[in-house]
Amino acid sequence: MNRPLTWTATEDIAIALSDAHPGVDPLTVRFTDLHKWVMALPDFNDDAKNSNEKKLEAIQMAWHEEWQDRRG
Repeated sequence: MNRPLTWTATEDIAIALSDAHPGVDPLTVRFTDLHKWVMALPDFNDDAKNSNEKKLEAIQMAWHEEWQDRRG
């Protein structure tokens, strides 16, 4: 990544999560775990308090699309 990730970089976060957790079905991940995993991404640079359920759901859905694309 060239720029730091924030909670609004949904697609970029989805790609990074797909790279970091290739064998995980995103729909099985609880929002509490998803929040931790996003915060742990090397290029992520945003305040944990800027997250909310709507943002996490958008990330999860984008990740799910990426996961499906990679599965073929």
